[in-house]
Amino acid sequence: MSLRVLIVDDEAPARNRLRDVLGDCKASVALEIVGEASGGAHALALLGDTEADVVLLDVRMPGMDGIETAQHLRKLARPPAIIFTTAYDQYALKAFEVHALDYLVKPIRASRLAEALALVKLPLSTAAAPSATALEAIQREQRNERSALSASERGRVHLIPVGDIIFLRAELKYVTVRTREREYLVEESLTRLEEEFGERFVRAHRSCLVARKAIRGFERGTGDNGESHWEVLLNGVSGPEGRVVISRRQQHIVREFKNA
Repeated sequence: MSLRVLIVDDEAPARNRLRDVLGDCKASVALEIVGEASGGAHALALLGDTEADVVLLDVRMPGMDGIETAQHLRKLARPPAIIFTTAYDQYALKAFEVHALDYLVKPIRASRLAEALALVKLPLSTAAAPSATALEAIQREQRNERSALSASERGRVHLIPVGDIIFLRAELKYVTVRTREREYLVEESLTRLEEEFGERFVRAHRSCLVARKAIRGFERGTGDNGESHWEVLLNGVSGPEGRVVISRRQQHIVREFKNA
């Protein structure tokens, strides 16, 4: 059985180099190149239609880097094994050494790539992909926030740009992500999202974070028990969803926005 390989790198010369080196590896490893992607979002789009057993994934890419891409790849029904490629320092490699199937330092030699590919065992299990906890730890260490959240639907991974999100609402073990267009369900922790995106969102109540840039104002409202409360008014959402009740504990945000 041939390994199906996807190349992901934002630089065309680097992709061409990997294609050539993979060609040299065919003498010792049965493989086929199923595609090339210029970035993380491109890779996820390709993998919606084409399966890969292993992804050669560049670490440093503009927009969505390799660490974030790996997090989204885990949402696929059959996550591929990931081999990071990097031209950077040993500090980063220490982290990748235990959390990825392997890592390769550019310029990549055929013998080293063949050695890494030999680690891929078919059929793959979800254990082949880096753990979500490990990837989150690396991301926190680098002080990076994701450019998008991802939702798995019908075998595809949908990317949700963080800048498009109006609010995040906890629903049992899921979080509802609301954009102008629609809602998505993601397997995330609201607390973890608040830690990662605290500059972009503000907590309205225990179960809801609202995007700061989506807030258009505040109004007093009255609950079913007759008690008054503050509500945050949101741009981009009509009807009841455009008004989110602010808990007593969080009413300080009204003053903060009025004084800003």
